[in-house]
Order: sequence, then structure tokens, then C-alpha cells
Amino acid sequence: MAKTSERTAVWKSIHATIAGDISDGRYAQGDKLPTEAALAQRFGVNRHTVRRALAQLAEEGIVHARRGAGVFVTQERTLYPIGKRVRFHQNLRAAGRLPAKEILALETRAAGAAEAKALCLAAGRLVHVYEGISRADGQPIALFQSVFPAERFADLPTALQKHLSVTAALRENGLSDYTRAWTRFTAKRASPTQARHLQINEGAPVLRTVALSVDEGGAPVEYGQTWFAGDRITLTVGEDTKDDMSRGGAAVE
Repeated sequence: MAKTSERTAVWKSIHATIAGDISDGRYAQGDKLPTEAALAQRFGVNRHTVRRALAQLAEEGIVHARRGAGVFVTQERTLYPIGKRVRFHQNLRAAGRLPAKEILALETRAAGAAEAKALCLAAGRLVHVYEGISRADGQPIALFQSVFPAERFADLPTALQKHLSVTAALRENGLSDYTRAWTRFTAKRASPTQARHLQINEGAPVLRTVALSVDEGGAPVEYGQTWFAGDRITLTVGEDTKDDMSRGGAAVE
């Protein structure tokens, strides 16, 4: 049993190293990885161990094998701007990606303590909670949870079911524009459930953002959390958010 555990740890380490090389730009989209023999020599293991690591990378959509040609990188990091106006569909299209969302849960319930505080609601007031998966070109890049004051946006769940887009759903409920008041960033490790939805390894790095959006009068309209797959996305911070950070409006926890 000890030998099996050790072999498993080795292939996982190789998987993490190659994924890190791709994430860091050592291998770009379309690049051919070194041969199994070369990788086996690099890591001091047999080719079967390398093959297991490559198979996991292929299962995650990071690489793909071409018969007789080798293994090639399929994944390219998605650039995702974080600023005063964060719009998922707009951001993905600007990066040349096809955006899509999948609903995991959509419910109306009593606000939790943190949600009520962020949205300036009395304890126990109702909120709409929208949870789902964000995808770029079909690949999951993030999990999200958005919380809205239910009394202000009574028909929001119906609009979210129809549009999936928060911006479109809020517009249909009378809010034409909203902006980020603040965004906080925290590095985390993927839980088993997050790993399953994001198709990454349990414990893999994820970047969590917690944010509050407000209307033109400064009233809170959305309290959200997003968990980004760390090796699939690059968050870029705009000058407006940098200014907020210098004033304490955004922070790295």
C-alpha cells in the first residue's frame, strides 16, 4: 500500500509541475510538450508515471494528444478585468472567448449575517441567491454566488432563469446600471465540491473574490463571491480599482 501511495503522489506532483509550467507561460496554447521519454528523464520516473500525469491534464482540458504527433497545450489563460464595471459576458467576449453560465441553485431565503450587513438589510430579510458555473469556450473557469435584496427585485429569479446574465436580469427589474463599490481577493484551495464543478484537483489553487455592487445612489444591489480556477484565468485590476485599493475600498486578504 505504501508504494501505491508514493506512486500516486509522484504523478500528482508531475501533473502540478506541468500545469504550473503552462500557467506560467513556459508552454503556450498550441505548443507541443516534451516527449514522454524526455519528461520521464526530467522527473526521474518511468513513462507510465508521466503518462498518468498527462492523462489527468488531458481530462482537465489543459492538453490534448494527437496520435503520432505528441501532446499539445489546449489551454490559454483568460484575461478577466476587475474594475468598477465587471460584466462577465462582456469581459469574456473582449478576451475572444465564448461565455456561458450554468445555474446550480436559484433560491429566495433569509439573509445570512454577512449578506445582511453587506446589503444593509435587517436580520432575516429575504434575499435572492444565484449560484452557478461560469464557462469560457465550454471550460469551467469559475463558480459564483450572487445575493440580491428580494424586496427591491421581486421578479429577479424569473429574469435570471431567462437571461442567466445578472446585468440583463437587473435591467429587466428596473436597474439600468451598477458599479463595484469594492472587491477583496483571497487565495484558497479547492474543496471537493469546487474541484468537481471546476474539473480540477481537490486542493488546487483557486482565487476567491468577494465584492459589493451598488446603484448610482450608492445603495447595495449585489453581494457576490466568485471562485476562479487559478490556472485558467488572469485577473487584471483596472486603475479605478487600484484607486479604490489605495483608499481601502478593495483589499487582498
